[in-house]
Amino acid sequence: MHLIHSNTYLSPMKIDLLYEDEAIIIANKPANLLIHHSYYARNIREQTLLQLLKEQQGQDFYPIHRLDRKTSGLMVLAKQKNSIAEFQHLFEYQGITKHYVAIVRGHVNEKLHITSPVKLPENKVYKDAETQCIPLDTGTLPIAVGPYEESRYSLVLLIPKTGRIHQLRIHMNKVSRPIIGDTKYGDRFHNRMFEKQFGCGDLLLHAQALRFVHPLTSKLIELQTKMPPRWQPILDALDWHEKTVFKK
Repeated sequence: MHLIHSNTYLSPMKIDLLYEDEAIIIANKPANLLIHHSYYARNIREQTLLQLLKEQQGQDFYPIHRLDRKTSGLMVLAKQKNSIAEFQHLFEYQGITKHYVAIVRGHVNEKLHITSPVKLPENKVYKDAETQCIPLDTGTLPIAVGPYEESRYSLVLLIPKTGRIHQLRIHMNKVSRPIIGDTKYGDRFHNRMFEKQFGCGDLLLHAQALRFVHPLTSKLIELQTKMPPRWQPILDALDWHEKTVFKK
């Protein structure tokens, strides 16, 4: 069993690697970094995760799953193309547990099971999607947003059972608990307040933990990272503390 806690969250110029073996690496992707250039991000000219990793490690890597540009956290990449299929099988058939943490508008006081279909961007077809939302903490800031004198927020654990594009962001908006910093599905007034008060315009969604059985070695891989440092002033203001997803 491999259990690694990352205590650092490095800048995009240096990618933090949490795990490596002969077949894969697992990187801690910073927020606002593309994995690779694509049609949907054709107007973005910045360096990508794959380019930075090649410069840093001296070889090519191949992403096994998706992670939005704005989302930070754990990303699994293969060292060889011929390894991709065996690892992708884990994601396609729920052989991997993925845990995300997010800060959302409003209080979440009970576990939510969200099953709203999600529309695929490539063909506009709706596909089944499933997310579990588990409350970790709630808090209130004495800052007026809109007609209310105070603003309420929650720290939640999100567990996707399917892997649709933007699924977690869409699902949290569906239950009127949009993720802070989400410029597409979120609340622009609360987003603006977080930028003004905390200097943070990031999407507050972090792929914090992974657990799976390595298909080539049969070893249990269990990884988790700390929340990004840019979240710390927000956690302090709401009197929240770092959460451990997987217990030792």
